[in-house]
Amino acid sequence: MKTLNINAIALAVTLAFSASAMAEGMLSKADYKAGKEKVSVDYKAAKAACSGLSGNASDICVADAKGKKEVAMAELKAADKPGLKANYEVSVAKAEADYGVANERCDDLAGNVKDVCVKEAKAAQTTAKADAKAKMKSADANATANEKTAEARGDANKQTADAKKDATADKVDAKYSVAKEKCDAYSGAAKDNCMSQAKANFNK
Repeated sequence: MKTLNINAIALAVTLAFSASAMAEGMLSKADYKAGKEKVSVDYKAAKAACSGLSGNASDICVADAKGKKEVAMAELKAADKPGLKANYEVSVAKAEADYGVANERCDDLAGNVKDVCVKEAKAAQTTAKADAKAKMKSADANATANEKTAEARGDANKQTADAKKDATADKVDAKYSVAKEKCDAYSGAAKDNCMSQAKANFNK
């Protein structure tokens, strides 16, 4: 009986500590501050390295440095306050970082080739963000259902299906946008045929 009481007290203390840690952050203030300073130092070093470049190469370098900074900050925040939302923010930061670099690379191109490049970069960003959002909604719905009834689990499955459906719709729209942009390279009947094929491929 005494052992049971001791275990119960230990568990209560552990839970109380965990709740406190979540409220204040998993990292100590000193560790979080040190993490922020490291991100800042790394960013300044990466940006300084870009100064030796010129033109669009410099722009790409700077975009890459900024993107890595944002991802690092999102990861630091996730380490301090972990959870589904934090994981989602990390995924979004990575999508934004990749898009920033990809979009800058398009500046090396011209005309319709550049336009297509920009649309493809945007499509990749949309796809990554849609997948991240669907994953977060699905995990959140399942976590909630695990704590409730069979009916709630049914609702969770529906929410997961809806989230995947929304993500698929966003990705299809992004790909259709790329296909339409590629059609601009043609004119007359060839362009009309291209647009008709794009609409057929994406059920538009």
